[in-house]
Amino acid sequence: MIRTYLPGVLAMAIVVVASNILVQFLCGQWLTWGAFTYPFAFLVTDLTNRTFGVRVAKKVVLAGFVVGVVCSLIGTQIVGEYGPIVTLRVAVASGTAFLVGQLMDVVVFNALRRRVWWHAPFVSSLIGSALDTIIFFSLAFAGALTFLEPGNDVAWANEMLPLLGHGPTVPLWVSLGAADWMVKMSLALVALVPYRVVVRRVVAPVA
Repeated sequence: MIRTYLPGVLAMAIVVVASNILVQFLCGQWLTWGAFTYPFAFLVTDLTNRTFGVRVAKKVVLAGFVVGVVCSLIGTQIVGEYGPIVTLRVAVASGTAFLVGQLMDVVVFNALRRRVWWHAPFVSSLIGSALDTIIFFSLAFAGALTFLEPGNDVAWANEMLPLLGHGPTVPLWVSLGAADWMVKMSLALVALVPYRVVVRRVVAPVA
């Protein structure tokens, strides 16, 4: 039984830890490097779901959630130039977004698993990552939710700027979320390649 869970748990832990580290480093104006590693959590979840089924996939998601909580707790103890590198709002937003987004991915994937091979991984990632992005950026930075952590000044994230530098005027955090989601979608397409390779060579589809 441990052999069933271990590959997915280890892969998810690697993705979560790497993303928590890389999110501290900016990549351009709208992104961090963590945006390029985190979407592979959906690939791990989908391959686990296809290989071992819903029950094991949910356990891998839970393991990833626990690893994420530990990373957040460590982050709250590390003080950067402007205070702890992980605030309470960011910690709550990160954990909630991960859990909801990944579990939605499991549900949608399972509903579509008998359709054309790419439907389940792509649509589940599309919906799961959209939820993940909306939940994280709104909980972490929306001005209307400052009551979640009154002492955390998120005024910088609510500065009104053109969307991604060119669109209608929106709070900065909306542009950050939009850029993050676009990366998630791009990598969801890229991830179809390793997904297909693994499914064809290793995995026997599970109902």
